[in-house]
Amino acid sequence: MIQHFHFKPLYEHKQLPGWLISFFYKQQRYQAEYHKDGSIRFLGVAPAEDDLAVVEKMVHELMLFHVYD
Repeated sequence: MIQHFHFKPLYEHKQLPGWLISFFYKQQRYQAEYHKDGSIRFLGVAPAEDDLAVVEKMVHELMLFHVYD
């Protein structure tokens, strides 16, 4: 489960979609860029390969709830 999910716009004027996100998963902090096409680019450490699909699905659900609501 993702905990302490935060997001903020990548661009000052907010007309260009894109967000910097951060969260904890399995007691590890992750940072990533979430782009308007739904792609996620992890900055630094990325989740393990076997957790990656699960983490990306949870991030998409959180972004839909918080940003695209």
